[in-house]
Amino acid sequence: MSANPTAAAVETETNERVQQHRRYLMCRPEHFTVSYSINPWMEPSRPTDTNLAVQQWQSLYDTYVSLGHEIELIDPVEGLPDMVYTANGGFVIDGVAYGPKFRFRERAEEAPAFIDWFAANGFEVAEPVEVNEGEGDFLLVGNTILAGTGFRSTGDSHREVGEVFSREVVSLTLTDPRFYHLDTAIAVLDPVEGPGGVEKANIAYLPNAFDERSQAILRERYPDAIRVSDADGAVFGLNSASDGKNVIISPRAKGFEAQLRERGYTPVLVDLSELLLGGGGIKCCTLELRGGTR
Repeated sequence: MSANPTAAAVETETNERVQQHRRYLMCRPEHFTVSYSINPWMEPSRPTDTNLAVQQWQSLYDTYVSLGHEIELIDPVEGLPDMVYTANGGFVIDGVAYGPKFRFRERAEEAPAFIDWFAANGFEVAEPVEVNEGEGDFLLVGNTILAGTGFRSTGDSHREVGEVFSREVVSLTLTDPRFYHLDTAIAVLDPVEGPGGVEKANIAYLPNAFDERSQAILRERYPDAIRVSDADGAVFGLNSASDGKNVIISPRAKGFEAQLRERGYTPVLVDLSELLLGGGGIKCCTLELRGGTR
């Protein structure tokens, strides 16, 4: 028996964390650059290194593979440097892919590329009417879809995504332009709720990224959530991917790393600092594929 009750509690929690096999869609950043600005992170005057971006992306890819996850690739398209951020390319549940409709014209041509990929790879495609940016603003937590608005996806897309998937949708309003997508301010820690997974899926979030109404909703629904500091949020610490046990995060999110360990998760550190110049991180480069044929 451990002489340290806290250590014993953490050890027990660690044993309870169950890794879930995940399937992701990624896009190699062969054409990555920052030639326009559609978020506060993008400064075209700042040099970017495409080779470094590819190396860092490869490290993320290799990390997923080493953890036993399945990776699908969509071909990059010249002239569409943000295709690397595949999370914005759709939202997929039970083999149905709700396609994107980008707010900014600079990314508009990505939409048909992603929709065509879904159709060619065995997914039923639901083409959108409303402006939405996929899993950037839609996060599945248990059976509930958390939906972000304020900067990119519109409130009408929340109604539309609810109709497509026949699930409860909880709308949350982002107020800080640095956190312009929901997946920059919330991380889903438990991808499977119910049989084979946890009793109740949990999240981590950055309170100051949301308006007061949204903060109240998050406090009520997720009383045991990890609340991340502004410092860790500012390095895209929450733009992370979890398989229920391993949580891939930025190495600069030191406080979040410690919080995860305290809860029994295993932080896995991957540096995507070059891709952050385009306003994206680990989760931005990762679209979860739920269901569908292989």
